[in-house]
Amino acid sequence: MKSKSLADVLQRVETWPAAAQDELAGIARDIDVRLAQGDYAPNPAEIAGIERGLRDADAGRVATDVAIEALLARLRRA
Repeated sequence: MKSKSLADVLQRVETWPAAAQDELAGIARDIDVRLAQGDYAPNPAEIAGIERGLRDADAGRVATDVAIEALLARLRRA
């Protein structure tokens, strides 16, 4: 069963250029994978990392724009 709004869009999609249709197909595939996998549940190590990051942010320990730019510059050269 499709909703009316989906049926309307799919009818118009047939007139779109192939590149736009491919883009929409990619988005639909991403949604399909996400629905098939269900909600993401972080593992204990990821939860600990998230909590550590939140504590650091609350304490004001965050990277400066200059530090981030320097890191990105190094990564771009690698």
